[in-house]
Amino acid sequence: MSDRPSALFRFDGSTLLDGDPAPACVLVVGNFDGVHRGHRAVIDAATAEARLRGLVPAVLTFDPHPNGVVGAAAPPLLTTIERRAGLLSDIGVERVYVRRFDGELAQCSAERFVREFVLSTLNAKVVFVGENFRFGAGRAGDFALLDREAAAAGSEARTHVLAHDARGPFSSTRVRGSIGEGDVAAAAHVLGRPHAISGTVVHGAARGRTIGFPTANLAEIAELLPADGVYAVRVDVVEPSGARRLGDGVMNIGVRPTVGGERARSVEVYVLDFMGDLYDQVLRVHVVARLRGEQRFAGLDELKAQIARDVGAAREALGG
Repeated sequence: MSDRPSALFRFDGSTLLDGDPAPACVLVVGNFDGVHRGHRAVIDAATAEARLRGLVPAVLTFDPHPNGVVGAAAPPLLTTIERRAGLLSDIGVERVYVRRFDGELAQCSAERFVREFVLSTLNAKVVFVGENFRFGAGRAGDFALLDREAAAAGSEARTHVLAHDARGPFSSTRVRGSIGEGDVAAAAHVLGRPHAISGTVVHGAARGRTIGFPTANLAEIAELLPADGVYAVRVDVVEPSGARRLGDGVMNIGVRPTVGGERARSVEVYVLDFMGDLYDQVLRVHVVARLRGEQRFAGLDELKAQIARDVGAAREALGG
């Protein structure tokens, strides 16, 4: 469930903050938010190269997103850095290096970035990047520069074509657009799995309990929420030892117009066939299918009847 222990190593400046000096590696550089099919195509090529050469397959990524530091708006997250590391570990990456993106790094020249961070600190013998990857201050660095610097240090650089389908390249931007429209099927096509959000269960108004559908109210959600509506979902409980499956469910996102409406959006999850206390636990909700948009009903009886229909639709969508 993407919660295998991942070797996540943070570094600041040119110093690793975790672990011993970096072993010789095949390194893939990028943001990897979402770890979608395009990312995996590059990583698959890199891990295959690492196996051939007896090197460690590794990734260099950044936190927070560079756009939020250089003045542009940072895009909504598809995956937290910890979730990203788990997903990367699942596909064979042994070390995930996370470089804090700050003002110093934003001003770092492309040449210094390659020499100091990629080739020296991370001991990269082969460096893979996507064909559109740019780096360094002002995005001045390109593959030609990377190739020259790598060759001068006795290493190699490789570029990888962008994986795509008939609609175009697989990209995090494309996933965000689909999720924002509520088209979670299109997002899953690019991701290669359903989009997931995670949050802590907090106390709510307990209205769902009064009509026979007790819901878990989620707060502190870092990932991008789908458009308001009702969704069929699969639910995990995230524990220190990893994630375990809790069950299937129905999720509502919106302002709950039938019970008076709210200014802030809320996220409620009804876990099918589950009875128990989930308060203060962290749930990961995999958004499998959109069932309908959010609606206002004449009263609680009408709402209850619709939720029962939603449960039936969710069971069908989830194959349960």
